[in-house]
Amino acid sequence: MQQALSILQDTFGYPSFRSPQGEVIDTLVNGGDALLLMSTGGGKSLCYQIPAMIRPGCGIVISPLIALMHDQVAALRQLGIKANFLNSTLSSDEIERIETDLRLGNLDLLYIAPERLIQSRTLELLKTASLSLFAIDEAHCVSQWGHDFRVDYLALNLLHEAFPSVPRIALTATADARTRQEIIENLALKNAKAFVVGFDRPNIQYRITLKTNPRNQLLQFLKKEHPSDAGIVYCLSRKKTEDTAAFLQEQGFNALAYHAGLPTEIRAENQRRFLSEEDVIIVATIAFGMGIDKPDVRFVAHLDLPKTIEAYYQETGRAGRDGNPATAWMVYGFQDVTKLRQMLDGTQGDEQYKRVEQIKLNAMLGFCELTTCRREALLAYFDESAPEHCGNCDTCLYPVETWDGTEAAQKALSVIYRTGQRFGVSHLVDVLLGKSSDKVLQFDHDQLPVFGIGQERSTQSWQSVFRQLVAAGHAVADPERFGGLALTEKCRPLLKGQSRIQFRKDPVQRNNKRLSKTPLPDDIDVGIWEALRAHRRALAESQGVPPYVIFNDRTLQTMVEEMPDSLDAFSQLPGVGARKLEKYGKGFLQVLHQTQS
Repeated sequence: MQQALSILQDTFGYPSFRSPQGEVIDTLVNGGDALLLMSTGGGKSLCYQIPAMIRPGCGIVISPLIALMHDQVAALRQLGIKANFLNSTLSSDEIERIETDLRLGNLDLLYIAPERLIQSRTLELLKTASLSLFAIDEAHCVSQWGHDFRVDYLALNLLHEAFPSVPRIALTATADARTRQEIIENLALKNAKAFVVGFDRPNIQYRITLKTNPRNQLLQFLKKEHPSDAGIVYCLSRKKTEDTAAFLQEQGFNALAYHAGLPTEIRAENQRRFLSEEDVIIVATIAFGMGIDKPDVRFVAHLDLPKTIEAYYQETGRAGRDGNPATAWMVYGFQDVTKLRQMLDGTQGDEQYKRVEQIKLNAMLGFCELTTCRREALLAYFDESAPEHCGNCDTCLYPVETWDGTEAAQKALSVIYRTGQRFGVSHLVDVLLGKSSDKVLQFDHDQLPVFGIGQERSTQSWQSVFRQLVAAGHAVADPERFGGLALTEKCRPLLKGQSRIQFRKDPVQRNNKRLSKTPLPDDIDVGIWEALRAHRRALAESQGVPPYVIFNDRTLQTMVEEMPDSLDAFSQLPGVGARKLEKYGKGFLQVLHQTQS
């Protein structure tokens, strides 16, 4: 472990390990297997990078995305680590050169996609080399119940059979109890030591509100809180990503679309710009983001409801990896639930899969309708306890009012039953309000005893009642009937008056306190900060790497705060190892000196 600590300090520039990094590294160095669940930005990569440098041979990292490979290899090379990747972007000559380096022991780390690794040619190549370990990144992709399932991951159990003496580590930031068990079983990690680190991301402020005019709501959020920040906006459809990106461009934002249907070169260019520029907004489907290592994403916005809480946690976790304040902002509506149910019904999964996914979708809707602390509920979903009030989510900052909705719920459930459990919310509300619409008259629903019994409430109020009944599991949107609502067994006591229910009052839109464009202390010298950023940007552009690969924002902020005046003092900054001290120290010291002149 002394050697591991020396590498941490001299190469990576950090004084000490976070818990349980040291224990994970010790496990792998001594030849043991490990399963590591650690929140995004917690330092998972160090847990396999350092053992790969200590143990003889090359560490093989199984990574699902080409962009992630490029990003991590670029960062490692900045530190003087011998790293490379094998993927489809390389020429045959480049592949041959890298394979030769692997055989000759000239690499510390080699990144490979799972679909390439399981090919017989790659396995034969690996058998000719000395291997220090296997690191299976984004290991939740092995779960068939997960939100990022990839069939190639299921074949990775062959590593246990083909290379029994090479230690393995599976890493992920997102896995509930069921997914963890699947990782263990499908990757043959039953004897692995499990490390589960807290899922809490206290720097992220969680905010969720109802859709009214989603495009305008997003615009106001960006203008007031993140006018020049990098961020991600998630949409459910490809068309919506393109339309939203175009709208934001018209409003003066540096916004780009990203989805699987775009040409490969456009996707690659948009992702490159997002990583290398400092104010780009990517508007994307969930095809974007896994493994993105950009630390200064200041917000993640959802214009549609994610399918599961795991997906929501994974996607929002791409904000604030540097530990500075960030926002997870979302608007949602019942139409999202209907659309997701229809998408689920159209999948190839069996009935058991669909039932599990429906439970997860209901949990996601229930999370949106919470009246208690969102962070507490989010962590509880991953079996982690938390204080009742985090002080950094909308329900803590603006406590939600509730009302006794028992009578309203009984009326709503009755109209679902009386109309045959096959109509959507809009029609049900028309019946309750006594509106003689064409559809109401067509089905003679104006003759029902429930016609007009809900005129004391508004259309919006009844929509809220139906939405919360679905969230609480008293009704379900049936995709076979185009989102028509049907009753569940759970509603029986409520309908018979044997239980009561509290509903949340839909909150009034508020102007939330704006987060700083660059989350800096109030007393910091912004002139010096911007000069350092400009120098970093110039270095990054000259090398074709993202700025944070040179130094992240936290290192720059510490430069401004401590104003080192020598290479020795500069070497004490976080993230400054020996290679970066030699490569960049004099240049940054010169910038600091010039700003004081």
